Amino acid sequence: MNAEPTVFVVDDDAAVRDSLSWMIEAAGLKVETFASAEDFLASYDPLRPGCLVLDMRMPGMSGIALQKQLASRDIDIAIIFITAHASVPTAVHAMRAGAIDFLTKPFSEDLLIDRITQCIEEARKRQVRNAAQADLAARFALLTPREKEILHDVVAGKPNKVIAAERAISQKTVEAHRARMMQKLRARSLPDLMRMVLQRQDLREKP
Repeated sequence: MNAEPTVFVVDDDAAVRDSLSWMIEAAGLKVETFASAEDFLASYDPLRPGCLVLDMRMPGMSGIALQKQLASRDIDIAIIFITAHASVPTAVHAMRAGAIDFLTKPFSEDLLIDRITQCIEEARKRQVRNAAQADLAARFALLTPREKEILHDVVAGKPNKVIAAERAISQKTVEAHRARMMQKLRARSLPDLMRMVLQRQDLREKP
């Protein structure tokens, strides 16, 4: 991870923010605090790795509403919810929507730091995964429309001879397109190519 991960704390209670900030910094982690979900949303850069410690109930935009806003913007950040008003249905909803945990105030310092550590590790994994997906997307973007057609046929298990007949082109032309397609994707073998296509869900549809 190129950038140091940050723990973003969003809570409308200034005393809680100060307490959490001190606790997190004492654990050797970088922390930034926000008094509202709106403030966080307005200033957050999705490229910054980290995790979000988020109060469930706040004036204005609630923690759940912020979680939905982040999801609608395709912002993938691990979230730990904190609340003084535990609700099983709300907790279940938050967890199903991707939250790492749901802690009820008051909670122990050790428990919070443990969950934040887990959250940061999840952030690291997500960043590595997102970088790999972006790299793969960039490779697929290099393909011409014809190369995408050949890709679809190859993945479907069609031999070059069959592809040539169906596409009304020569077998040598198919082989040339196939070679360039493999080169652009940096696929070393057919199984390697299949793995890439499976990772690119949006390319499963026929070009």
